[in-house]
Amino acid sequence: MRRLRAVLWCFIIGIGVPANQPSSVSGASIAVEGVTFADEVQAGHITMPLQGVGLAKFLRTINVYAGALYLGPGVAPDRVLEDVPKRLELSYFRAIQASDFGKAALKVLADNVPEATIARLKPRIEHMHGLHESVQPGDRYQLTYLPGVGTELSLNGVRKGVVEGADFASAYFSIWLGSDPINETLKEGLLHRRNGR
Repeated sequence: MRRLRAVLWCFIIGIGVPANQPSSVSGASIAVEGVTFADEVQAGHITMPLQGVGLAKFLRTINVYAGALYLGPGVAPDRVLEDVPKRLELSYFRAIQASDFGKAALKVLADNVPEATIARLKPRIEHMHGLHESVQPGDRYQLTYLPGVGTELSLNGVRKGVVEGADFASAYFSIWLGSDPINETLKEGLLHRRNGR
């Protein structure tokens, strides 16, 4: 029930029309509800293979976004919140206001990160939330962490900013990949290693 409330906070005012087919991507890819994700991505000098894909739904019937998780070469999924290269891509089926990202994130962070840690990270969390823009169906956020660089937020491939620190990345990625994530089914899909990998 707590997870549903968090999803509701983020998406209740964003119910719109489903996205059209996204732009094609070069090379191998995998599709989720018509949304394609590349089989690997390049971040800096690191090529990250696709770990898994998933779908976030509201009330089990409304598609909210499709997601894909990429991990650095040889990184096991159980190390996803450690200081390792990773990227989370989220492609939206619904319109979402910029302010709603922060509201939902804070609720889920409180379920996954100690209060003292959240207090210490507060300036960086607020900075990340200030980078968010409203999205429309078909838009895609990329959240990329590289050790020694920080967590970069991009919208449709356009960099919005970077937040430093492995501690911040561990906390922020726990929104989707922590012990009490915003959507358990999505988490399972993201962490499930694809056949042949």
